[in-house]
Formats: sequence, C-alpha cells, structure tokens
Amino acid sequence: MKSFGVRLRRAAGAARSRWRGLSRARRILLCALVALAVPVLPVGSAALALRLQYAGDPAEEARTRGRDAVWLGHAWVDGRKGDADVAALGRQLAGTGIRDLYVHTGPLEHDGSLSPALYPRAAWLVGAVHRTLPGVRVQSWLGDVVKPEKAGLDLEDAPSRDRVTAAAGQVLDAGFDGVHFDMEPIRPDSAGWLALLDQVRAVTAARGAALSVAAPQIDPLPGLHVLTTGLTGHGKWWSQAYFAETARRVDQIAVMSYDTGLPVESLYGGYVAQQTVLALEVTPPEVDLLMGLPFFWEDKAGHYGSAETVTAAVRGVRLGLGREAPGRQNFGLALYVDFAATPEHWSAYRRGWTD
Repeated sequence: MKSFGVRLRRAAGAARSRWRGLSRARRILLCALVALAVPVLPVGSAALALRLQYAGDPAEEARTRGRDAVWLGHAWVDGRKGDADVAALGRQLAGTGIRDLYVHTGPLEHDGSLSPALYPRAAWLVGAVHRTLPGVRVQSWLGDVVKPEKAGLDLEDAPSRDRVTAAAGQVLDAGFDGVHFDMEPIRPDSAGWLALLDQVRAVTAARGAALSVAAPQIDPLPGLHVLTTGLTGHGKWWSQAYFAETARRVDQIAVMSYDTGLPVESLYGGYVAQQTVLALEVTPPEVDLLMGLPFFWEDKAGHYGSAETVTAAVRGVRLGLGREAPGRQNFGLALYVDFAATPEHWSAYRRGWTD
C-alpha cells in the first residue's frame, strides 16, 4: 500500500511538471478538448447502446399478426374520394396485415365538440370498405392540440371531456367501427386524459366498438420527460408508468415511433427496438400494441428522412418483439400516413413485415 502511494505521488508530480512545461496556447487547447469530451462521452455511450439494440437478426416469427393499421386523411370522408379510390385501396391492402383504418374525421373544436359537416361521406365510406375489405374496421380519427402547451382543448375541464365523449357517440352513430384519438401534446401527469378515456370506453364498450389512441414515445431514460419539459416546456415523452395507465383504458394503442431527431438509420432502428420493448413491458396482453411507421418523407429538425426509414423501423420492431414477446399475437404496425406514402414505403413494409 505504501509503495502504491509513493508511485501515485510520483506520477502526479510528473504530470504537474509536464503541465508547467506546456505553452499557454497548448494549455488552453487541452482544456477545450476535455470540456468537449465531458458531454460527448454520455452521448457516445447512448449512441453505442442504440447501435447494439439494432444488432442481430430478427426472429423469423416476428412478422405480421394481421393486426396492422393505417392512418387515412380527411379526403375519405369529405367528398374528395369515391368508389374507384376504395377499389384502389383494396388492391393496395391486399395481402397485408391491415385490419384497422384510422380515418381523419375531425378536428375537434377546442371546446371538445365535433361538427357533422366535417364528415358528410362517413356512412358511404364505412359501407364501401366493408364491402371491399371484409373484416377491416373503420375507426374515426379525432384529435386536437391540447392545453397547457397549446391553445386548444382543455382535458382537465369536465364539460370539455363531456363534449368529446358526445363526439365519440356521434361518430359511432355515423357508422364507424371505433374511435381513435390523437391528441397532442398530452403531458404524463394529465388526470383529465385518463378520465376522458374512462368516459369514452364506457360508450364504445356498450356499442361493441373499439377505442384506440395514438401515444407518444416512452422515456428512453427514466425521468427524461421531467427534465425536457422543465427545460423546454415541451413534453416529448411519456413515462412508462403513464403509458401503462393509458394502455389499460383502451383496446388498442399505437406508438408514434417517428420524429425522433436521430440522424443515422442504425440509431433510429435501435431506438425503435428499444421503444418496442418498453411498450411491450407494460401493455396488457389483451390490448393491441401497434408501433408506428414513418410512411412519409421529411428532412427537418427533429426528423431526418435518410435515417427514419420504413426498413429501419420494421427491423427495429422485429428485433424488439423477438426479444421481449415473440409469441404475442395482439401486436402490429401502424402506418402514418396514406396521402404521403410512396410505393417504396409500401414495398419496404411488405418485404420486412408481411412477406
């Protein structure tokens, strides 16, 4: 022990001598390099962890269970689409695992109400889909921006929730097979959101209809949502516990696993694999868990088109599913969105997931 202490003191003395021998410019450069390395080390570790998540071969059984979904734009219910479009949609979906269509029917007003003038062709669409694609469900996609982050719907307000619940009954009266909510950004301390789901679930269950929601990504690190919301005022992630609270109240939950800001395809795919595992860990086995695919191209802050590819997302999902719950049947992919999708997107989905 004594000899070790002597060696340590000698090494420290040698380091001080070398430091004193450096010029002022070299000292400044060395300090700058150390300052840069401090934040880079954890970032580099996180990148390595995501890259490792993307490594390996997906399990062969990790493919479609016939419970996939696709978000469809408002043109399907406002008169812009017709019988020829439904026939083309039928050809597009043939041989895939698509079971649910989330058809944009809103948006909701900021007070929670819904104007029937927004969906004059809803009954036609539901009937046409049922004839062309037997077994496919048509769900009404309703949403709005949400307070306190946006000047929109106040989910903590009971009368507003009552109006949203009435809107859910309204679209079921129009013939839809279910209600799909996409409300953003909901913070993971919103009691109003959970209360709304309880109210609407009573309505959908009584009608034999589905209740589904689009959900944010889950904290990749525990407590990250608290830090980012406090620093930026924007809640990007949900805690895993809040995701579980939501999942227990619905029939189907679709993770919006895109717009990650990751710049490299392998990191994005690893992140999707991680998100798949986190969601599988807390989603009840009787609830359909869907992982969202980016069926669109954008290249901007928060979304790198070259990184967020369908191929990387599908591979990440398969890796996560194979590791966590390869035998789970209540699982699928959700494709966002039909009007921005290209033939390449559909081909990558089929090649990676359904073929």
